[in-house]
Amino acid sequence: MKRVWFNKTFSSVHSALSLIRKGDAEARYRLLCSHPNPQSLALLAADDAATEPSGLTGEAYVGWCLAFCKEQRVDIFVPGKEATLIGRHAKRFLDQGVRVLSAAAPDTLERLHDKARFYAEACAPSAPSPELEVFEDAETFAAAYARMRERHEVLCMKPSVSVYGIGFRQITERKSAFDLMLDGNPYRIDLVSLREMLQRAGRFRPMLLMPFLAGHEFSVDCVALNGELVCAVARRKPLASGEGQTIVVREDILDACTHLIRQFALNGNVNIQFREGDQGLRILEINPRMSGGIAMACLAGPNLPYLGLVAFDQGLDAVAPGPIEGGLRVAEINQAVRLS
Repeated sequence: MKRVWFNKTFSSVHSALSLIRKGDAEARYRLLCSHPNPQSLALLAADDAATEPSGLTGEAYVGWCLAFCKEQRVDIFVPGKEATLIGRHAKRFLDQGVRVLSAAAPDTLERLHDKARFYAEACAPSAPSPELEVFEDAETFAAAYARMRERHEVLCMKPSVSVYGIGFRQITERKSAFDLMLDGNPYRIDLVSLREMLQRAGRFRPMLLMPFLAGHEFSVDCVALNGELVCAVARRKPLASGEGQTIVVREDILDACTHLIRQFALNGNVNIQFREGDQGLRILEINPRMSGGIAMACLAGPNLPYLGLVAFDQGLDAVAPGPIEGGLRVAEINQAVRLS
């Protein structure tokens, strides 16, 4: 039995661990999960749980991980925290018998996290990068906005480097800040207030100005091995909340995922986001990790976290994704559980 370690990572790890345990009928893997908070709910889904030192980062954290792997006899390490840095030290882990499952090479991970660089490089003919301009102060924003507004009715902005949609805003010229506050929509901002905020901010980290894509968003949970797409399940998100998501099977999405996974030589479980606009499907981002909604994708058939682990551990011959049930409507609901 191989010991597989997931360190501190995104909340989707709870679903991932549960799905791996469900798929591992032959009990080939024993799952270890760690977190600085010993009460973290992610630990409940693991076979073994451990507490990480709080506040440890950088090279000191890598050193702790190496010692932890040796102490816990880890065979496969799936890093979340400090994934890029740990990837740079993969050989040190391999020298003590630990294989690191990295979604991509360290330099590639840095490019994926920087959306300006990613959009400049991404090559997927069926879902090209959206039009964009980079701004870093009020003056460059004003010039970019004037140029882009001539071609597009509604614009939006987001940081070049961010997660969880932090910093994304649709820009409106028709409502005031007070109106938006009463609307209760945290992802919109009025142009007047935005200009004032940027002027006060001076110079800031790179932001992207883009046309707002008003169509459906698609979240695609993929399994890859050495740049080859093994399986992809696409979820179409609703335009209005409370309607659930729909599993779709579309050749243009599959073709785009195939191109992007090959281009960036991706591995394991990755999530690729697309959105439709007036000019068709556009790539939004590649998350080099499992998505928060991966459990919904697995309702369509393939057990994606398990397939990702098996493909990395045993190769493509050991993987049989099975059919995908297109048209399935899925959702997640809160469920009360007793912790003690």
